This record gives sequence, C-alpha cells and structure tokens, in this order.
Amino acid sequence: MAFDKTAMVEQLSGLTVLELVELVDALKETWGVEAAAAMPAGMMMAAAGAGAPAAAEEEQTEFTVSIKSAGDKKLQVIKEVRAITSLGLKEAKDLVEGGGVVKESVSKDEAEEVRTKLEAAGAVIEVK
Repeated sequence: MAFDKTAMVEQLSGLTVLELVELVDALKETWGVEAAAAMPAGMMMAAAGAGAPAAAEEEQTEFTVSIKSAGDKKLQVIKEVRAITSLGLKEAKDLVEGGGVVKESVSKDEAEEVRTKLEAAGAVIEVK
C-alpha cells in the first residue's frame, strides 16, 4: 500500500479540533510516546548548546552613569556635574533634580571616576 501524503493532509484538514485532539491521544497511546513541541533546526542547536559554559560572553566596554538622587548636598552635586559635563548652571540643576544620564558610552575607568566624584559630592549614582 503506497502512502499518499496529499490525501492524508486533505483528510486531516477536514477534522475538527476535538477530532484532532482525539487522534493525537490515540497516537500517543498506540505508540507510547509523548508529543514534543516542534523546533526549527537552529533553535534545536541553540538548545543543545545552552548547557555549554558562558565563556564566550563579551565583556561590557561602554557604560552609562546616571544620577538617581542628589542626596543632602545638592549644591555640591550640581557643581560636580557642571565640572564633569560642562553643562550650564540651569541644565546641571535640572539634571541633578530630575535624575538622568550624566555620561553615556564611557569606558569602565571613566565611569568609575565619575561615580566616585559624584558620590563624594553626596549623590546616589547608578552605573550600567
């Protein structure tokens, strides 16, 4: 008996959802298997490699320094922000009061230097 794939697809296409569920259950019982979600080959390879060590992760090279809070010494923090960014008084004040990014895409060393200066002035800083 030759297998006619087109006829099988047409026949399955005519089934209701309930009939398909019953068919799947009958096949599981007959063959003693559990259905697995179909995955594209690329995903299967990625899943197989997921247990490998994460040694290939890239080290972050660019950081963003943000002010979360000015703390008790707002005037000192504003002065420090002006020195670091060369912003005007009003812009530095707005940045300190509203919080926000002080420096973007800087090296790790520069981010640490900015963080140290601003924390010494009394600000609460976040480096990402």
